[in-house]
Amino acid sequence: MYGWKDNIRRVRPYIPGEQPELKDMIKLNTNENPYPPAPAVEWILRGYDAEELNRYPDPSATLLVDAIARRYDLRREEVFVGVGSDDVLAMSFMTFFHSNRPLLFPDISYSFYDVWAETFDIPYRKIPLDDHFEIHSEDYAGENGGIIIPNPNAPTGIDAGQEKLEQIIRANPNAVVIIDEAYVDFGAVSLLPLIDRYDNLLVVQTFSKSRALAGSRIGFAMGNPELIRALWDVRNSFNSYTMDRITQKLGAASIEDEEYFQVQLARVVASREWTKKELRRLGFYFPDSRTNFIFARHERLPAIEIFHALKEAGILVRHFALPKIDNYLRISIGTDQQMQDMIRFLDHYLADH
Repeated sequence: MYGWKDNIRRVRPYIPGEQPELKDMIKLNTNENPYPPAPAVEWILRGYDAEELNRYPDPSATLLVDAIARRYDLRREEVFVGVGSDDVLAMSFMTFFHSNRPLLFPDISYSFYDVWAETFDIPYRKIPLDDHFEIHSEDYAGENGGIIIPNPNAPTGIDAGQEKLEQIIRANPNAVVIIDEAYVDFGAVSLLPLIDRYDNLLVVQTFSKSRALAGSRIGFAMGNPELIRALWDVRNSFNSYTMDRITQKLGAASIEDEEYFQVQLARVVASREWTKKELRRLGFYFPDSRTNFIFARHERLPAIEIFHALKEAGILVRHFALPKIDNYLRISIGTDQQMQDMIRFLDHYLADH
């Protein structure tokens, strides 16, 4: 009677951060941008003609692809877009890691990587970071079926630097190397200039963090035309109409407002640097972040205790109950007021404990 259950694919799903609807909650757990997207985004939403929605969207997302290509001085053939960088990365796993050799990625990294690998039956091996959460390029020199590295790393916030990453790309000419740059705009150096030099390099970015469009889901990949063409082929064998009409217009409007983009980036970075100083004063230790979050542990108190205390006070941060990082909290950078409120609470809490 229940034989059909034997045919179900069993996977351990990715668990996203909490998304509470409480208006008075200080939400610092999912690395969202605390500021609104570019003003033109709101203008498009307010003036959008709903009658357009009776027609399918452009499957090639030409408006958005061309806007990204202009912004990064690329050809259209070098850009792929998807519904958030998660979608782009999932398509990349399906497209490029079709091998009996293991996919390599750091043992402390974006926790969706092993989920995708298991979902798509891709063999994989996690490469340990050292005690300082750093990668070593020689660890990725062995036989493999592909490599993916988040840079800056999530959840540690560390920028590995171009030299190490280029060594990895150069040492693996027969494998696609994906650099997941979801947080690169907050202070790291992008490897995008290297796509002309290495045809096995794919650079993936997102509008969710630095461009404040997490609610619209826009991700993109940049690489040589053969890699991009392969991605579109797999996408169109899976679902040709993934990005809706409104989102394509919002993304194009966002990326064309460079001045607003740079101003908002500077605000987040300034808040991050202020928060670093305050956390150090309170006895926290953390790697030097080049992202819009800080990955911190306290000198005395367990992370899980501080996590629950913050949550009870209406301040939500992220805790990962995983080996090597279970005594750390990932604290997203919010507005100046939100960060000041968190520090004020921690000041009182730590003084009493």
